[in-house]
Amino acid sequence: MVETSYMIKPIGVIRSELSGREASPRQGYEGAPEAWLEVDSTVAEGLEGIAVGVEIIVITWFHQSHRDVLKVHPRGDKNKPLTGVFATRSPNRPNPLGLHRVTVLGTDGNRLRINQIEAIDGTPVVDIKPVLSQSADS
Repeated sequence: MVETSYMIKPIGVIRSELSGREASPRQGYEGAPEAWLEVDSTVAEGLEGIAVGVEIIVITWFHQSHRDVLKVHPRGDKNKPLTGVFATRSPNRPNPLGLHRVTVLGTDGNRLRINQIEAIDGTPVVDIKPVLSQSADS
């Protein structure tokens, strides 16, 4: 495999009451709080078309994750056999991208109030995508 690197520039950041990995649930639906997604002013016009009630996929960069981990015990349960990270939702992986399906609860300029997201405060946001239906044309 040819060694190639790519640069990802965050477009925003998560502002959450979750201050560290140990306080964060493993999935948003497991008790994560609402949070603000703050988009950088240089890309804020890209939010046009996102409204309250819309479901979006927020792609984050788990900046506190370990990038040299290739096997984990699923959900941290040592009773489960070691499994390759690509078969799990572990935040520890070579490219620690997080995928979060959330609903927009409110908007305020370049900020989106979103429902349950397990990302901790300060987590970089690298992209936002709409949730598409089978008939979507976007």
